[in-house]
Amino acid sequence: MASLSDFSEADLAALKRAKHELETPPLGMKLAAIVGAPVEKLIAKLPAVANDKVNDATQAALRKCLQLALKTLGKQGESALAATVPAKPSNLLHKFAVATTGAAGGAFGLFALPVELPVTTTLMFRSICDIARSEGEDITHADTQLQCLTVFGMGGRSASDDEADFGYFVVRGALAQAVSKASSEMAAKGFAAHGSAALLKLMQTVAARFSVQVSEQVAAKSIPAIGAVLGAMVNTVFIDHFQNVAHGHFTVRRLERRYGEAAVHAAYDEIELSLE
Repeated sequence: MASLSDFSEADLAALKRAKHELETPPLGMKLAAIVGAPVEKLIAKLPAVANDKVNDATQAALRKCLQLALKTLGKQGESALAATVPAKPSNLLHKFAVATTGAAGGAFGLFALPVELPVTTTLMFRSICDIARSEGEDITHADTQLQCLTVFGMGGRSASDDEADFGYFVVRGALAQAVSKASSEMAAKGFAAHGSAALLKLMQTVAARFSVQVSEQVAAKSIPAIGAVLGAMVNTVFIDHFQNVAHGHFTVRRLERRYGEAAVHAAYDEIELSLE
């Protein structure tokens, strides 16, 4: 099995960077630094109806992303998402767009969530696809589209997670079977697969994890008179978090195509141990 010495200097640096991005501090800590209050306490102060609004908005947001994936599946050269020449992703452009939706959300609070979150999440999904493309992925393939969708499930813990260490490979492994089944249906049926059981199951699994981060984002915007500026800052932290996860995830996949999954997983673990 390959060891760290078998990786080129550039690839080893990329893997270390990916490890840092994937095991980054939780979103809640980043948001707390922006709003100046523990997110857990802010979540506790949200009205009872907030959970239902978050769950409904999260499901709607991921459905829009899935529709986008199905509509663009197999289409070449029609948009920046289908670019065939790897180039740096437009992270700043996507950050600016999401910051704009955050400004509106900051002004209207929880009432804006059903409108804002689907737009914000779709913009984030486009950014994730752009990052995947920059790492050599063919985003017209069903599996790649679903890998982009699962990034929303890799950005933090699920409400059902226990105190065990849910690192990147554990979460990715938990999603793998659902991704495989849904990918097969998308590849075979295209847009007709929209309501398939496999796709719905995957979306529900991702939504359960993503909704935790959405709750943290909503809580961060719930402080009195947050205003447009702070709302934009919260959304910028939100997309930055998932952009980092996407960079890490698709860097790992790129290296796996070169060195093999087992070798990259072993090297990843070795880097983690050496950093502790």
